[in-house]
Amino acid sequence: MLSHASLPPRAGTAFKPQHFAALQRSDAPPGFIEVHAENYMGDGGLPHAQLAALRADHALSLHGVGLSIGGDAPLDRGHLLRLRRLCDRYDPQSFSEHLAWSSHDGLFLNDLLPLPYTEDTLRRVITHVSQVQDLLGRRLLLENPATYLQFAASTIPETEFLAEIAARTGCGLLLDVTNVLVACGNRGEDPAAYLAQFPLHRVGEIHLAGHHDTTDRHGLPLLIDDHGSRIAAAVWPLYDSVIARAGPLPTLVEWDNDVPDWAVLRHEAQKAQAVLDRAAAQVRAA
Repeated sequence: MLSHASLPPRAGTAFKPQHFAALQRSDAPPGFIEVHAENYMGDGGLPHAQLAALRADHALSLHGVGLSIGGDAPLDRGHLLRLRRLCDRYDPQSFSEHLAWSSHDGLFLNDLLPLPYTEDTLRRVITHVSQVQDLLGRRLLLENPATYLQFAASTIPETEFLAEIAARTGCGLLLDVTNVLVACGNRGEDPAAYLAQFPLHRVGEIHLAGHHDTTDRHGLPLLIDDHGSRIAAAVWPLYDSVIARAGPLPTLVEWDNDVPDWAVLRHEAQKAQAVLDRAAAQVRAA
């Protein structure tokens, strides 16, 4: 039986060590905190001291970036065992990973790379997701990717691909709304149409983050998922539409580069919380 613990349906923030003191004395703490699992796979030291102190008072989401779930090679069992020890140590309400690959032939590529959406890839990802869940004894949330190209070999729409993985493995989904905007913008697609097809009943967490608008070498628009700024204005109506359809869902504000003062990050989380509060009020009034 997989653990199906869940985060509170509130706005959370990615934890950064420079915010530790501010978080401890904050009179408006986030609904939950999230950390990258790979940053806490050592045995001790300041990172664990800080996380243990925060875990005593906050719901916790662990977000993996190194499992390479979509890769051709078997999953790295050593990495999986380190991940299980971390989950056993902190008992997070959520664990998530990416629909991507990031390693090949023993090399870690330090990126989250896209997959062709084919029947062969689908079977491989289903096998890997099942192996992760079986070893951890808990449900995994799989995140939709931010992509910059699509494979001509793909035969399955991304939303259908994700829905099929969830149906066959029992995993949940992590809906990154900014990733939707980035990927659809780069592919020349409508993000609202993508979200209309997304299986929201499978979503256990939402991510919001900043991105960078630029152009490629041909002068065409290019959106980069860089997690280094405030959430763009174009993301908020997409997020609002998701919450209007699905009701309040745990929502994380990611900010990993050019990390601001705590007050700036908290303000972004408060904007998301306002959307959740409006949806909760509508549910109560219905």
